[in-house]
Amino acid sequence: MARLAVANLHRPGAQTSALVVALGLGLTLFVTLAAIQSSLSAEIRNTVPRTAPDQFVLDIPIAAKDRFLALVGQEAPGAKVNMVPTLRGTIVAYGGQRVADLKQLPEGAWFLRGERGVTYSDALPEGSELVKGRWWPRDYAGPPLVSLDREAAEVMGVGVGDMLTVSVLGREMEARIASLRQVNWETMGFNYIMVFSPNALRGAPHSLSATITMKGASEGAMARTLLAAFPSISIIAVGEVVAQVTVLLGQMSTAIVLAGSVAILAGIAVLIGAIAASRQARAYDSVILKTLGATRWQILGAQGIEYALLAGVLALVALGLGLAAGWFVIVRIFEFHWAPDWLLVLSTLGAGAVLTLGIGLLGSIPLMSVRPARALRAL
Repeated sequence: MARLAVANLHRPGAQTSALVVALGLGLTLFVTLAAIQSSLSAEIRNTVPRTAPDQFVLDIPIAAKDRFLALVGQEAPGAKVNMVPTLRGTIVAYGGQRVADLKQLPEGAWFLRGERGVTYSDALPEGSELVKGRWWPRDYAGPPLVSLDREAAEVMGVGVGDMLTVSVLGREMEARIASLRQVNWETMGFNYIMVFSPNALRGAPHSLSATITMKGASEGAMARTLLAAFPSISIIAVGEVVAQVTVLLGQMSTAIVLAGSVAILAGIAVLIGAIAASRQARAYDSVILKTLGATRWQILGAQGIEYALLAGVLALVALGLGLAAGWFVIVRIFEFHWAPDWLLVLSTLGAGAVLTLGIGLLGSIPLMSVRPARALRAL
């Protein structure tokens, strides 16, 4: 029976290839969705609650720093506040070449497009690891120095000792690259491509930004208190951002499910068409097998094995292509951890395999009632 099932898959007129393409595409989309969605959900669940602050506060006047800290301490005793000076700057030249003169930006040079946040610090920022060069002394007063993100330096092809020209508030400033940092963007704190020595930017007009990590205090009450005292500031609630990201993931999932459903329906239509097209040939096979002594259950079992093999091929194709696509999106594009929910992925494949097997068997059951004598008289 197994040999008969295998032979039926590549018999003349068999539409095995068309079925693998049609049904395999839909299953691949579902596997890709399951892998991407579960990995993204795991990244948000495992990273955001553990490392992210509760609120970001922007545009704090420098003169109001002490008052700001006092209000935060009054509203949420024990809250952790991290304040950094914030400016906007544009990289206009690096390694002896002007960005405006480049015919094409290097691949991955998103930070060369327009203004980026810059800051200054006398100590290595939290969430960064020094990988090359040295940090400047706290009392450094020499020519401007800058610490650059390692990946940005690799994209631009520069290193420690090279010069970088940045336009800040319309004034171009040339700084020597003193060090390269590995930035952990997953901390969701203030991470900057460029960190300057304090003497380079301290005299420029700028404001402060802060992250607030509260311990049980009301985020709403904190926001109302700060906005009442400092109307010019902007507050970003991390919880709301995470909720929006979750909604976005849900919408993305819905779109992929719809696309996958269309592909699955098209595959089912091809499967039903293949069953209808091969009905006469299968009826003839059934008659011959019954004449040779095969029982209905043996014939149905052979066809069940055939559709089970087809479902297995579909599952393997969908598993391979779907996981490869999901891995590429998560690891290469988002640069997140690859953590698919294997139960969800395998359940998706199982559902597709059962659907294929079920439709195939339902189409085969009517053939079991064909009587050999009547069929042979009709020849």
